[in-house]
Amino acid sequence: MSEVITKKQTIPWGEVGYITYKRTYARPLKDGSEEFEDTIERELKGIIKQLKLELTEEEQEFYRHMRMNLLGSPAGRFMWQLGTKTVDKLGLASLQNCAGVAVASAIRPSDWTMDMLMLGSGVGFNIQKEFIYGLKKLPRKKVKIVRQDDASADHIVADTREGWVKLLSKVLKAHFYGTGGFSYSVQLVRSKDAPIAGFGGVSSGPEILCKMLAVISEILNNAVGRKLRPIEALDIKNIIGMIVVAGNVRRSAEIAIGDYDDLEFLKAKRWDLGVPNWRAMSNNSIAVPPNFKDIPEEYWETYEQGEAYGLINFPLARSCGRLGETQYPDAGIVVFNPCGEQGLWDFETCCLAEVFLPAIKSRKMFYKVLEMLYKVCKHSLRLPCHHPETEKVVHDNMRMGIGPTGLMMCSEEQLSWLDGGYKFLRKLDKEYSAKIGWPESIKLTTVKPSGTQALLRGVTPGAHANPAGPYYIRRIQMSSSSPLVQVCKDHGYEVEYRKNFDATDDRTTVVVSFPCKVPEGTPIAGDLDPIDHLEFVKRLQTEWSDNSVSVTVNYRKEDLPRIRKYLEENFSENFKTLSFLCYNDHGFAQAPYETITKEEYLEMKARTTPITSLETVDESIVGIEECEGGACPVK
Repeated sequence: MSEVITKKQTIPWGEVGYITYKRTYARPLKDGSEEFEDTIERELKGIIKQLKLELTEEEQEFYRHMRMNLLGSPAGRFMWQLGTKTVDKLGLASLQNCAGVAVASAIRPSDWTMDMLMLGSGVGFNIQKEFIYGLKKLPRKKVKIVRQDDASADHIVADTREGWVKLLSKVLKAHFYGTGGFSYSVQLVRSKDAPIAGFGGVSSGPEILCKMLAVISEILNNAVGRKLRPIEALDIKNIIGMIVVAGNVRRSAEIAIGDYDDLEFLKAKRWDLGVPNWRAMSNNSIAVPPNFKDIPEEYWETYEQGEAYGLINFPLARSCGRLGETQYPDAGIVVFNPCGEQGLWDFETCCLAEVFLPAIKSRKMFYKVLEMLYKVCKHSLRLPCHHPETEKVVHDNMRMGIGPTGLMMCSEEQLSWLDGGYKFLRKLDKEYSAKIGWPESIKLTTVKPSGTQALLRGVTPGAHANPAGPYYIRRIQMSSSSPLVQVCKDHGYEVEYRKNFDATDDRTTVVVSFPCKVPEGTPIAGDLDPIDHLEFVKRLQTEWSDNSVSVTVNYRKEDLPRIRKYLEENFSENFKTLSFLCYNDHGFAQAPYETITKEEYLEMKARTTPITSLETVDESIVGIEECEGGACPVK
C-alpha cells in the first residue's frame, strides 16, 4: 500500500460530514483549526506515544488509508483527545465513551457521575429499588447551604472540574451524614463564556452550578427523616447532567434504569403533567420482569405519549455474549450505557470503535480494519484512571465495543461477513492478549447508534434505516458562542435557539437545519415495518454483537398491539436492550431528523451554500455529541 495523505486527497464526506467534523472533532490551531489530515496525524501520534501501540510503517500507512477513506474510525473521543496533553493527564477517562453506576450509596455514585460527565463520558445509572432502598435514611434535620461570595465563606470553590465535584460531594455529605450546613463562595469560578483549556470550549459560569445545587438541596430537605425515593434519585442525577451540559462544549448523555412497577418513575417524563425540564437529560428504561406480561399498562402509556421507555433484559445480558454463546457470561452487569449497546459493571467504562461497512469491498479489508481498531481499543483500556474502582474493573474486563454502521445500506454479501468477523476478533483477542500478557476482553463487539460518526460518511446510523426522507432536515446542535454559528448563517442555513420541553429557549445552544436527500435505495424508517426491524436486530445480536445492539425502533400508534404481542413472545430470549420512538408523534419540537417534501428541500437548498472549507475561519470546538442533547443520536 502506498497511499500518502496529501491536502488534495478527496475525503468521501456525507452531506453534512465536513461541517460535523469541524464542529465536533477539529481541534483549534494557531491559525484556525485542524483539517482531517491533521486530526489523523494527531491520532497516530497518540496511538504510538500514549497508547504505546507499536505500529510498523506499513501499519501506519494503512491507518491513514483507513481513516482518509472513512473505512473505519476509533470513537469520537479518540478523534478529539488522542495526541493531546489531556490524555497524558487523565489517562483512561479521557477516551472512554460510556460509563455506568448503580446508585447504591449516598455520595460516590453521584460525584463519580458528575466527574465522568464533565470528562465527556455518557453515564448510565441504575435507580432500581434494590439499590436505592439500601441507602441510609436522611437525618431528620434540614440543612441550610448558602452562597456567600467572599473570603469568609466556609468553602471556596476551586475553578476546576475537581472543585465543582467537591462542592457537590460536600452538599450530599451535609444532607446524608449531618455534617452541617455551610456557606460557599464561587468567586474564583471563571465567568460565563470564558475559555477553557484542555477540553476546549467555554465556561458555563457559576450560576447554573449554584442554582442546580440549591435544587438538589431542596429535594434532600424534602426527604428528611426517610429514605430517598427512586424518582428523587433520578432528579438528582438529571440535575447533575444539567449542570454539566449548560453553556459548555460537553453534551451530557444519561440513561436511567428503574423498576418496571415504579409508577412514579414511569410518569417521570409526562411533559403534559408539568414535570421539570431537567428530566430531559436521560433516556429512561425499565428492567423487564421474568414474565414480560407483568409489565403494567402505565409502561405502555409512555408509548402513547410519544417518548417511549426502553426495555433492559439483565438476565440475558448477564448469561451470554452473542445469542446462544453462554461461554461468554457477564455476571457483573448492573447498568447500561446511555444508548443501550454496552452492559457495564458498577463504575465500569467502555471504549467504542466503528466500521463503515457499506464502504468496505472485501472480507479481507473488513478483517484488516477490525484488527487495527481492536489493537487501538485494547491498548487504550490499559491506561491508568484517577478513579481506582474504575481502573480495576476496566483492566480486569477489558471491555470494548467494535461495531459496524450503515448496516441497512449493506449488501447481503457484506452482512454475511459479520459472523466470520466476530470469530476473527475472538481468535485475535485470545492470541494477542496472551502475547502481551493482558486479560482477554470480556466483550468485543457491539452495534452503536452512530449518530455523529455516521454523518461523517453519510451512511445510515448503526442498525437503523435513515430516520427520515427521502428528503429531510438534519438538525445539528451547536454552542451559541461558536463562530461556526455565524458561518452557518452566512451560508444561508436556518439557525434557532434550542427549545426546552416547556417551550422556553435554551440560549446556550442553537439548532442548525441542513436540507438533505437520502441516497437512492436507502431504507427509510417510516417505510420500515417495526417487526421487520426487530428481526434485523435479532440477527445482529446472533451474528455479531456480544454486547448488545443499540436500536430505536420507530412505530406508529396503530402498530402497538402487534409490537406488544411480538415482544411477549420474543423479548426474553432474543433482546438485551430495546428502545422505541413514535414515528409520527414523537413529541420533539426540534427532532434531529424531519421529513420534508421535495419542494421544501429544493427551496432550502436554493437558499444555502454548502460549507466545504473553513480554513480561514478561527472556529472553536463546540460539542462532542455522540449522544446529542442527552439522548441517543437517532432520537
